[in-house]
Amino acid sequence: MRLLFTVDPEIEVPPKTYGGIERIVDALVRHLQAAGHELALVARPGSECPANRFFPWPGLISQSTPDTVMNTWTLSKAVRSFRPHVIHSFARLAYLTPHLRGRIPIIMTYQRYPTMRTIRMALRLAKPGVVTFTGCSEYIARRGRPAGGEWYGIPNFTDTDALQFNAGVPADAPLVFLSRVETIKGADWAIEMARRTGRRLIIAGNHATSGEEGAYWTDRILPCIGRDGIEYVGPVDDVQKNALLRQALAMVVPIQWDEPFGIVFAESLACGTPIISCPRGALPEIVRPGIDGFLVKSIEEGCAAVERVATLDRAACRRRAEECFSPRAVVAQYLDLYERVRTRLGTAG
Repeated sequence: MRLLFTVDPEIEVPPKTYGGIERIVDALVRHLQAAGHELALVARPGSECPANRFFPWPGLISQSTPDTVMNTWTLSKAVRSFRPHVIHSFARLAYLTPHLRGRIPIIMTYQRYPTMRTIRMALRLAKPGVVTFTGCSEYIARRGRPAGGEWYGIPNFTDTDALQFNAGVPADAPLVFLSRVETIKGADWAIEMARRTGRRLIIAGNHATSGEEGAYWTDRILPCIGRDGIEYVGPVDDVQKNALLRQALAMVVPIQWDEPFGIVFAESLACGTPIISCPRGALPEIVRPGIDGFLVKSIEEGCAAVERVATLDRAACRRRAEECFSPRAVVAQYLDLYERVRTRLGTAG
């Protein structure tokens, strides 16, 4: 099967630093190629993803109208040259406008909240059955369904083979907060839970230096660092992340917003480390309370979860990651969807 992927032009694939969507697309390309499929990628110049064909975007700003015009034309040229069986877009829906009336199935994947007006407009332009939508969680798919169209929740995934499982940790193992240190991630909750339960807490992640989030770091987090077992280690790379998660009693990221997915939660499970978070966004799809961790609605509930988390089976956490959030599990869902949309349009075979 020939599959053409598109990614927004701001970040290379794979990303050189931060870039969750770009990391997912890079892994998808590699795993689909290993399964014998031919891949083309339209992405930022300088991308090093090993697709069979690469087409660089000329415009580097998604929200720029002139760049959108240039990128729409570039995508059309890529389609004519590569002749894909399926177009799978992680980029702007606007780039797909010339193809909405065609016969090539289009899958539009949302890694964040869908724009309802744009979806409705695309569906009015599209030939029936051409466009199918997916969200990085069922939560995101539910958010998009009121705009119309066919929606599927297909989760993000993590490289479970690269993340090392640890079947047990010492009784005094630390808690770990691994995320951007900002209000919506709940670092202040994690600190208070650790304090009240007498646990060490390692905080890893970058933080703002200005604005409201800079003030959050300066006023709410920084005064706690170096006291009561609270440690800050800064941003971490993949090797450091693996080591941090493996040694942790639990990963505590008590989100204060509706998280679309959150790859770090799948990474924690892959290491066998239970999760303590909140029942918002996609978290109820990731964490089974009392099995993979706990979803709490207050700091008091969080403290109770910390006291119970050592009783959870770390092997069950690892199995959850392998069965639901591994490349093997998620790529199989996409391949099934590719075949389904091709059959619907009569382009399979």
